[in-house]
Amino acid sequence: MPPVPSPEEELAARVARGEEVVLATVIKVDGDPPSHTGAKILLSRTATLAGTLGCSEFDAAALGDAAQIAEEGSPKQRTYRHDLGSIDVYLEPYSAKPALVVFSATPVAAALLRWSPELGFRPLLVETRPDRLKGASWPAAITSLEDLAKALGPEVYAVHTDHDAPDLVQALETLLPRAPRFIGLVGSRRHTGHHLEALRAKGVSEDVIARIQSPVGLDLGAVTPNEIALSILAGVVTVRRQGHGGWKQGSSNG
Repeated sequence: MPPVPSPEEELAARVARGEEVVLATVIKVDGDPPSHTGAKILLSRTATLAGTLGCSEFDAAALGDAAQIAEEGSPKQRTYRHDLGSIDVYLEPYSAKPALVVFSATPVAAALLRWSPELGFRPLLVETRPDRLKGASWPAAITSLEDLAKALGPEVYAVHTDHDAPDLVQALETLLPRAPRFIGLVGSRRHTGHHLEALRAKGVSEDVIARIQSPVGLDLGAVTPNEIALSILAGVVTVRRQGHGGWKQGSSNG
């Protein structure tokens, strides 16, 4: 049986993956509660991930505060009481990196996945056709749209790199309820327009469809897969940082 990771080890692993967590640490003990100074527990908004503050009552109290601490994004101190005494706990949030969801294993996707971590994003490859992952060094991929929602954090950006994917519309339907800050489709409207029409037929509102960029990326005159990926990432950063850029209007980019 593998050893149980410590809160510090689990924290390092989760932060490296860009996940949102809250670390709670006992900084003061009054009386004789079942705890000690320095006890730690690592939490998500909904679950205990590693460690303990000493008893189930304290752990449950910290978990009850975790969602608010994560939402506010700033550390807080709380006092938790027990029949035998109380503890003062310092709760420190670690924000999730924004997720860049990249659909389909394509040359453009490879560049997006390679470069996006350097720009502060947590890349997620989604490829529901596993045969396309063979014979290349792709990162671990999400192969089911049902599993995608579990991997998303509060801030989501997405690019679909294959306008011929048979489940493109279903992929967008999976994302739209999460209100992504950016959705782009690689390809001209000649290649992607029928997908947007399918969304309309499913009742997706015009204001949501209007936010889907296609063609996608800033107008850099991109031609090669790497250049197209660069133009897309420039556009994603523009949206994230509320900058100004010249979006492509009608030319084909794939």
